[in-house]
Amino acid sequence: MTAPRPDARTSLREQVYVQLRERIIEAEYPAGTRLVEREIADELRVSRVPVREAMQRLESEGFLAVQPRRGAVVTEFGPEDAAHLFAVRENLEGLAARLAARHASPEALRELEELLTRARRAAESGRLREAVSFNADFHRAVVELSGNPLLMDLMAPLDSRLRRLFRLTSEQSDGEPMCGAHEQLYEAVRDRDEDGAESLARAHVAATRTSALRVLKDRWNQAG
Repeated sequence: MTAPRPDARTSLREQVYVQLRERIIEAEYPAGTRLVEREIADELRVSRVPVREAMQRLESEGFLAVQPRRGAVVTEFGPEDAAHLFAVRENLEGLAARLAARHASPEALRELEELLTRARRAAESGRLREAVSFNADFHRAVVELSGNPLLMDLMAPLDSRLRRLFRLTSEQSDGEPMCGAHEQLYEAVRDRDEDGAESLARAHVAATRTSALRVLKDRWNQAG
């Protein structure tokens, strides 16, 4: 791992936060890993202040928990956590899809279609992790197409948790059904079918919930 590179557009605090968050999402720091502020600061060649601030932010977002005598520990992401996430997602993503169908510009639709093409190619080539990443980008793009800043602010904290969930379940997931569901949603948004777009988005979240919870429960039982 390399130290965060200085970037005029991004504060050092933000760079440290992003790097630690990505390590958790990618399971480089698995659940139960103890994060030591001093050791991370030394590794990244930064002071302890941005590390402390990044860890506090990750704690507020549910990625870390402070435990007695252990300090900051990477949290588990279990079936109950996923169920709570999906309950919120179903409503917010349904609204996002409806608004996207109302507001999406031709240029934005072309970009959405390009994401679908990349995801489909990756899935057909067996590059499942890459397909999952493109599909996560698709979800994010639909929210951005809603044109509603408040909705985007509400969804932003969920995005990282969603990516962590996809990372945990991707190896046992099938990218083809996900691509197909996204293609149907794209067509509804393109055709300005607000009711259809919302219905498809909700149905897709519900279907994803079923498969993801099954994978997580199997993992949970094996670990227990």
